[in-house]
Amino acid sequence: MTNEILVQADHICKYFKLGGGRMLHAVEDVNLTIHRGETLGLVGESGCGKSTLGRTMMGIYTPTKGRLIYGGKEVDLTSKKQRFDFAKKAQIIFQDPYASLDPRMTVGSIIAEGMEIHGMYDAAKRQERVAELLDIVGLNREHANRFPHEFSGGQRQRIGIARALAIEPEFIVCDEPISALDVSIQAQVINLLHELQVKMGLTYLFIAHDLNIVKYISDRIAVMYLGSVVELATSDELYANTLHPYSRALLSAVPIPDPEKEAEKKRQIIEGDVPSPINKPKGCAFSSRCPLACDACRQSAPQLREAAPGHFVACHLVK
Repeated sequence: MTNEILVQADHICKYFKLGGGRMLHAVEDVNLTIHRGETLGLVGESGCGKSTLGRTMMGIYTPTKGRLIYGGKEVDLTSKKQRFDFAKKAQIIFQDPYASLDPRMTVGSIIAEGMEIHGMYDAAKRQERVAELLDIVGLNREHANRFPHEFSGGQRQRIGIARALAIEPEFIVCDEPISALDVSIQAQVINLLHELQVKMGLTYLFIAHDLNIVKYISDRIAVMYLGSVVELATSDELYANTLHPYSRALLSAVPIPDPEKEAEKKRQIIEGDVPSPINKPKGCAFSSRCPLACDACRQSAPQLREAAPGHFVACHLVK
């Protein structure tokens, strides 16, 4: 990891219009920076906006407000040309390896498609590159002529990784890339992603539910709740010195391999339901479920601020 900032979300908001003039606030005023060669983990409950933020930072969605900055330059996602150029630098690995691969295309065609779209290489060189990529992700060159339904979930995800690498991107959004896989296969895919990062100097935004996996692969971790980042720190710092009540509850649910320590551990149960992203509460979005909430929490939304060197938190209670 270097000090160079590769990707930056600058006050990113993403809203979706619903019927009756209503608006779903999926992502709310997010500021994030990702350094070149870094893995930034993004965690939170289902529906908190993790994948929407990832897809907005990838350029799949256009921000409702805010800016996406890449390599120090703003990317105008309303411009077809800028979006096309950005797609060569940024790719995504999707969650579901069964739904993300076109069943009518051969594996070779799936991997080569991006190269064709961006005019990379001639036909012979593309086929050679497909064979190289299959080797890189641990598959056989002969697999290029087969179809997705002939492969297991883990093999399909490797195909998805090869497709993402085909146009030689710098930045990859890993959108829960292992959640649909068997536990026995998950470690293999995580280790492959880590090896590829070291070998190719890749930068990842790694979105996941499993906090143990996120801790293993991430340099820093951002915790999201109801569309906003509530805590951000290095992986070790977040686990050792958790500041936000929501982050503490999330981490208390992570199982400990030692049965005795697991039995002694106190889980922090979060009461109540997540508020609706259509009708967000006034003040802190977590205040209705937080056992420590005070009047200030219910009146005004806390801003993400640096509470300790490199450790950011959005909480009125943290001094």
